[in-house]
Amino acid sequence: MEANRRVDTGPERLLRSKLHARGLRFRKDRRLELDGRRVRPDVVFGRHQVAVFVDGCFWHRCPVHSTHPRANADFWQAKFERTVARDRADDAALEAAGWSVVRLWEHEDPIVAADRIEAALRRPPSRATT
Repeated sequence: MEANRRVDTGPERLLRSKLHARGLRFRKDRRLELDGRRVRPDVVFGRHQVAVFVDGCFWHRCPVHSTHPRANADFWQAKFERTVARDRADDAALEAAGWSVVRLWEHEDPIVAADRIEAALRRPPSRATT
């Protein structure tokens, strides 16, 4: 698992390239502190409060492409469940703080993904209810 990159994966770089070509400026892998929870979206549009995650099909359990290892199945099942639970908790923390969350799968067309992100940037930011 050491060879699996946390940042700058191929799908992330391709998406960022498409966003940059459209004139959109962002921060990558920026840590956000939200009520004691640390969240690291892959792409952050701070002024618009939009957080983008590019999820890998294997690790985040894509309904179309995920596979399940046969060896050490209990270990992997627990690991996948923790990953998905963390994703949902991160989404909830971001939304509670007024952020919009865009989750993409690594296999998605980067042009279509960039369109989804642009649509999220056009929406007015929601305000946190704190």
